[in-house]
Amino acid sequence: MKKDIENRADISVLIHQFYDQIRADEEISPYFNELIADWDSHLEKLIDFWETNLFGIRKYKGNPIAVHNKVDEYFNSQISANEFGIWLNYWFQTLDSLFEGQNVEILKYRARRMGTNIYINMFRNRIVSAQ
Repeated sequence: MKKDIENRADISVLIHQFYDQIRADEEISPYFNELIADWDSHLEKLIDFWETNLFGIRKYKGNPIAVHNKVDEYFNSQISANEFGIWLNYWFQTLDSLFEGQNVEILKYRARRMGTNIYINMFRNRIVSAQ
């Protein structure tokens, strides 16, 4: 029987395993590997993000929408809903392979909502940038 996500250590396991898969995926890895020079630091920031998101511990400082807009601009607005779908599928698979419980379901819901919001904002940014 798997346990629920209970603390930062659990989130760290999730993030490391998840991004091992992302970094190896032929289709979406370039969006990450081409721009992230210091993976250790980046993973710590992502752990902070999800710890803040799930447990309300105020560690994350940043603006994910602005960062993703810059990534999209760097790749000439080529990021599509397909890439977000791949990312989300890996997120669900990794969660389900490691954990079970209410916090798993919360992280699935929040990742789905976050991905949608980021993609919508990227699309809006493309329109504003084109004007």
